[in-house]
Amino acid sequence: MKHAAHRASARRGAGVGSWSTGRSSGVTQAAGIEGLDDALAAKLNQVAPRTRRSIRLAAKASARRSHIMTGSALTVLVGAAASSMAVSQARGDWSLPLADSVAINLVTPSSSAGSSSANGDARVSRSDYRQPLPTASQRNEGSWELGESELDAGQMSKSLADNPVVAVLMDTNRSVLPSGFNPNHATGDAGNVYEFSQCTWWAYVRRHQLGLPVGSHMGNAKDWSGSARSLGYWVDNTPRNVGDIVVFQAGQEGSDSTYGHVAIVEKINPDGSIVTSECGAIMNGKTYSRTLSNVHAFSYIHY
Repeated sequence: MKHAAHRASARRGAGVGSWSTGRSSGVTQAAGIEGLDDALAAKLNQVAPRTRRSIRLAAKASARRSHIMTGSALTVLVGAAASSMAVSQARGDWSLPLADSVAINLVTPSSSAGSSSANGDARVSRSDYRQPLPTASQRNEGSWELGESELDAGQMSKSLADNPVVAVLMDTNRSVLPSGFNPNHATGDAGNVYEFSQCTWWAYVRRHQLGLPVGSHMGNAKDWSGSARSLGYWVDNTPRNVGDIVVFQAGQEGSDSTYGHVAIVEKINPDGSIVTSECGAIMNGKTYSRTLSNVHAFSYIHY
């Protein structure tokens, strides 16, 4: 009876906190249940109170799994990076040259540990050679400087002229342009109203062919220079560009004694003389040319 009581007590103690079938350690016999289903026994074991030891074991198992997963992920990342660098280097797409002034000392774990233990210092071992950073005076710091000469506003004349042909001519003539000249002055152009084959008719036609401005109501030929000045044209006594209008006063160089004459500069020769294109009432729309040497005796309408 004494031994039997001990066996019964042992069976009751073995059944605390766990359930199993009749084929295990006999817990079901302590509980008085025979032939308990395996699935039901597993379910009962799941809801049974957990011991401190089981909690500790579960936490350690979780930590081990986390450590293994982290190590595996790092291994995969390092392998992928190494493979990418190897492929790029094989293609010759990149290079990482080391600066001549930089020295790299590799410290092995054994030497590092020996140094720390010998000196009683747990700090990380460093390289014996360190390149000092450059001072502010040694750094190559860029700067912007305007030249010694000041900006020439005349060089921006293209942006001031609406007429592209005038803009090009202004660049050519910028050293002699009148002060305050406005290239966008009124042109007075309302179409060719001059009588066919007259000198004024041809001057209007030719200026349009060259892309230069010209007025429609400039008056008699001898009056063109004054009319042009009043509209804002640049007028002086020097031929400067192909397309300038030459204004002859009445009777000058064989012009009409009442109305005067106008012509177009077609060429400026190296000696300063000019070649003209002209028309007249008797020419029936045909033109002629001549070379004039006394160029400063006439007025010239430029643009």
